[in-house]
Amino acid sequence: MMKTRVIPNNPGLEGLLDLKAQIPFACPEGEELCLQLVKPQWFSGGAGFPLVVFIQGSGWTKPNQFWEIPQLCRLAERGYVIASVTHRHGRTSPAPAFLQDVKTAIRFLRAHAAEYDIDKTRVAAWGTSSGGNTALLLGLTGDNPDFEGPEWPGESSAVSVVVDCFGPTDMVKMSEVQYNGPHTAENIFFTLGGCDEDKYLERLRKISPIEYVKPGLKLPPFLLLHGDADPVVLYEDTEAFCGALERCGYEVELVKVTGAPHEGSFWSPQLLKIIFDFIREKL
Repeated sequence: MMKTRVIPNNPGLEGLLDLKAQIPFACPEGEELCLQLVKPQWFSGGAGFPLVVFIQGSGWTKPNQFWEIPQLCRLAERGYVIASVTHRHGRTSPAPAFLQDVKTAIRFLRAHAAEYDIDKTRVAAWGTSSGGNTALLLGLTGDNPDFEGPEWPGESSAVSVVVDCFGPTDMVKMSEVQYNGPHTAENIFFTLGGCDEDKYLERLRKISPIEYVKPGLKLPPFLLLHGDADPVVLYEDTEAFCGALERCGYEVELVKVTGAPHEGSFWSPQLLKIIFDFIREKL
């Protein structure tokens, strides 16, 4: 006799995801920037899904927006809209262009919240390496006009939760101590327009998250994750940044991944669960 397995259909499309690729959000200096969006196929019922903006590390060059999408889909399955964003290349558009571009992406997503079923009041930033640096700056600079562009006016670029994976926190120390001076660091990170050393240090401070940590600010909760064997961005720098936040009374959690390098074996299902749980609890 024929055996037939019978299951119900899925009219609400629960558990299914939709990838919307190459969505243009800005065109600074004539360069079209696009984001990749992963969202639930089911509907939120008008409430909107929380938004997680992800910035892939790239040394402030052009991020590979697809690198972490398989992992990001695991979070989308839990009822989140995930935007993997890009920014201009640091060697042709010096800092802080990368931060301005990601802020523009956030304003774009808020402006199109109804179209993409987003709750614009619940936005998290998550980044790795230089993208972690960007996520930290997003949390620390809010709607600071120094970093806002003209696109999508009236929308906020502020975020409510920050997740940083091995992102640089003190660019001046990184340049002077780890990479032995401005010329070496300039070659590694980005071109600063041939500016003199004073101007160079000023620009590094402008993109150093630790420079923005002061008492009395309204800051989101921070989750910092870093491998203690990372040769590219030192664990001690993240530890120092965490200490600065704690001394000022801000909410911060630090996760040390023992023996982990930059990327690679840093990642694990256990680590992803920590990140997902933090986003769920704080967002």
